[in-house]
Amino acid sequence: MPTMKVHGTSLYYELHGEGEPLLLISGLASDSQSWPPVLTPLALHHRLIVPDNRGSGRTPLGATPLRVEAMAEDCLALLDHLSLEKVSVLGHSLGGYIAQRLALRWPERVNRLILVGTTASTSKRNASLLKGWCEALEYADRQEWWRTLFAWILSRGFFSRPDDVAQAVRLAMDYPFATGDEDFKAQAEAIAAFDNREGAASITAKTLVLCGREDIFIPPDESERLHHLIPGSLLSVLPGAAHSLHLENPEGFCSSVLEFLKAP
Repeated sequence: MPTMKVHGTSLYYELHGEGEPLLLISGLASDSQSWPPVLTPLALHHRLIVPDNRGSGRTPLGATPLRVEAMAEDCLALLDHLSLEKVSVLGHSLGGYIAQRLALRWPERVNRLILVGTTASTSKRNASLLKGWCEALEYADRQEWWRTLFAWILSRGFFSRPDDVAQAVRLAMDYPFATGDEDFKAQAEAIAAFDNREGAASITAKTLVLCGREDIFIPPDESERLHHLIPGSLLSVLPGAAHSLHLENPEGFCSSVLEFLKAP
C-alpha cells in the first residue's frame, strides 16, 4: 500500500472503491485498519481515502510537535498528492477534531462533513481521563489497560459477552502496528488541548453529527451541543452502540452515512 512524504514523516494510506471521494479519519490509537465492518459497504458507493494518522499504524509520529492542526495539514497534503480538489470528510472522535479543522481552514476542499462520536472541545473530565491512561502505560498490566479503555468506548452489551471482550483485548495486544506509548501520549495531549467551540459556528460544509446512544466517553449531549454550534447541521443518534459505533452498529452507521451523502 502507498505512502507519501509529508511534514517530516511518511504518511501511510489506503484507497478502496470507486465513486465520489470520501476521506475517513480515524480516532485515538486507531488507524486505517479500524474500519473493516463499514469499509466494503461504503466502498460500493465511494472512493475511500483511508490514512493512518500521524503516530498511528504505519505513519510515524515524526519530529514535529503533534497538534490537531498538524494532522489536518497532513490530510490536506494527502488530498493534494492524490489530485483531489474536493472530498467529503468523515472523522471519528479525534478524527472528528481533525475533520473540523480541515473544514474550517480549507472550506473549498470539503464537500460534506460527517462528525462521528466527537464534540467541539475536550471536556475537563476527558482530559483527566486521558492523562490517567497515559500515566497507567508506565505501570499497568497491558491486558487490563486495554480492557479499561474498551470499557469506555464499547457498550454494556459488548461487555456482556466475555468471549468478545477477550478477543478484542487479544487483537489489540497482537496487532503488529499498534500505537506506541509515546505516540499515544502525543495524540492524547493533542486531544486534551483541542477547543473549537468558537470556530464551529464558521463551518460552512453541510454537516452530519453522528453518535452512539450508549456513548459514555463523548455522551450524546456533547454531540448535540456540537450539532447546535454548526449552522444547519443534522444530528443522528444510533441505538445499540457506544463510542465505537461503526464497530458495534455498522449497518446503522453505513445507512446514516450513505443517506446523508446522497441527499440533495
